[in-house]
Amino acid sequence: MNFTLLNTVITGGETVAQTANTTNQAQAAAPSGLGFFATLPGIIIYILFIVLIFYFIGVRPQKKREKKMEELQSEIKVGDWVLLDSGIYGKVTDIADQVFIIEFGTNKGVLIPVIKQRVVSKGEPNLSSTIK
Repeated sequence: MNFTLLNTVITGGETVAQTANTTNQAQAAAPSGLGFFATLPGIIIYILFIVLIFYFIGVRPQKKREKKMEELQSEIKVGDWVLLDSGIYGKVTDIADQVFIIEFGTNKGVLIPVIKQRVVSKGEPNLSSTIK
């Protein structure tokens, strides 16, 4: 529907009639509700913002953990005690390219090759008894 509004303005004794199409003015003055994000640059900025959030929450911490583990595995030398991801402690007796040769238990003849990625920490097991 088109409604026409007649406004009368008195200026210096004269009357001037002004007509305005109210539906066009209402459509032009009404906000879209989405604002900036309804435009293409707004959508692109919004998507980039979401990607950055995922990067800082998920990808970056994972990369830091991987780098820390690689440093730990490169620092291990013959004679160090290590803990495997299975929960078993052992003593490193030899180091190959991608493998540690680890001695397990008190039996000195048990040597098992273990992939370097399975070592999660370096340190000797606490064998002291806490039960009295």
